[in-house]
Amino acid sequence: MMKLTLDADALAAIVVAEQRGRVPFEQMTPQEARDVYRSGCALTGPPPRDMSAVEDGEWAGPGGVLRYRLYRPSLTPNLPALLYLHGGGWVVGDLDSHDGVCRRLAADSGCAVLALDYRLAPEHPFPAAFDDALAAWVAFSTQAASLGLDATRLGLAGDSAGAALAASVAMACRDALADTDTAAAELVQPRCQLLFYPATDLTAALPSYAEHALPNTRVFLKAATMHWFRGHYAPDPATWTDWRGSPLHADNLTDLPPTLLLTVGHDPLRDEGLAYAEALTQAGNWVSHLHLPNQIHGLLTQSRLMPASEMVWALA
Repeated sequence: MMKLTLDADALAAIVVAEQRGRVPFEQMTPQEARDVYRSGCALTGPPPRDMSAVEDGEWAGPGGVLRYRLYRPSLTPNLPALLYLHGGGWVVGDLDSHDGVCRRLAADSGCAVLALDYRLAPEHPFPAAFDDALAAWVAFSTQAASLGLDATRLGLAGDSAGAALAASVAMACRDALADTDTAAAELVQPRCQLLFYPATDLTAALPSYAEHALPNTRVFLKAATMHWFRGHYAPDPATWTDWRGSPLHADNLTDLPPTLLLTVGHDPLRDEGLAYAEALTQAGNWVSHLHLPNQIHGLLTQSRLMPASEMVWALA
């Protein structure tokens, strides 16, 4: 693929980080990376939008308590709602790192947004994050009415690793609903999925990984960073083609929710995102795909620095 020009605002952000001596995640411990990521998102993420209500709550999950945060842009009864799964390579990220993103998404879409604090690796490796995300969707969809939400208008959303989780949960819902012999018939099929620069292929075999492994690569998310994430979340290569972590490798991509999918050019995940958009389309699904060739991974959590993020929010 031809060399793509980097957006001027993205380059400026990278230069500032380089001047400040930014250390890549792969040179940190997981806890150090979590602390740096959380503080960085607070500085560069979308300015917090006022909400009519923000409520923290808990559900029982596969590994203990599942914490969530519900953002209501208005107190109108029966709002449609999205379950949001944060990015961070399954290793970093939490309710606070994506607070600005969830507020902005709720404000611009008019939907309530429920953000999930799923378990992180390496303390909780694959498939813990998927198990938590699926359990949260079950609770979210079956208890929506009790939360004052419209149980008939629920969707999934996420960025990066969170987008991978959203895509896999959508498949699990489809399969469960197709199996009339299970008790999962109560499960609600997502009405849509919003996948922002998704991780869909843990094999890391597509060309955009090689491009972002070069010594002169000047982006925040490099191939080495993704290998570090994968090493913590899915250390066993035998799991890399499991659809719960690699949606692109699923045997069946039919009958999935209408999808809004964002990819960016300067991203080791670029080619797997492009491939997933194409695979969904070829399987007969409705897909709206926005590709920003000059942008970098993490565009939404760096919205204060990236005016180009406005075109993404406009689609919400």
